[in-house]
Amino acid sequence: MLDYLRDGDEIYRQSFATIRAEANLKALPADLAQVAVRLIHACGMTDIVSDLVASPDAVAAGRSALAAGAPIFCDAQMVAYGITRRRLPAANDVICTLSEPRVPTLAQRLGNTRSAAALELWLPRLAGSVVAIGNAPTALFRLLELLDAGAPSPALILGFPVGFVGAAESKAALAAHSRGVPFITLQGRRGGSAIAAAAVNALAQESEL
Repeated sequence: MLDYLRDGDEIYRQSFATIRAEANLKALPADLAQVAVRLIHACGMTDIVSDLVASPDAVAAGRSALAAGAPIFCDAQMVAYGITRRRLPAANDVICTLSEPRVPTLAQRLGNTRSAAALELWLPRLAGSVVAIGNAPTALFRLLELLDAGAPSPALILGFPVGFVGAAESKAALAAHSRGVPFITLQGRRGGSAIAAAAVNALAQESEL
């Protein structure tokens, strides 16, 4: 029999202890450091801390919104699948509209990607929501465009699109001007669905286990 750790809780404990020992979290506020630990756990890279950018009120805004029952909008099903439902404080709705039948037609009309067009279906419940973008830069760009056009503001934007085209630029646009909306993002090309979902999980429950 191979010798390896089999206790799930102990694996988590040792993982988080390793992260706290290896990552430079000292410059972060305590609440954001807690979120950062979860993000590092999702990707295995302690150096993302230097690229983490957040508005001062982001963690508090996200936790308050979730506690109040805010829906969570995700740009991709992979983000939605990564959110641990039992951690959610108010049985919050987790919504991804990418596969809705209307989306291809909306994308054609807008001249944009399906990921961007899917956001049009968020508008009725966007006010006060938590937005988790972990895949498509076009989704984050489109969210900023909608806010510029007068769309209702979410309570928090978790901006973690990943890739080589538009990811760094969309996150830079969010950090430069978040339209008054609290946000957490990761500068540069790195990001992804697992990181976006981890951010939601960290906000949903302060306990690491």
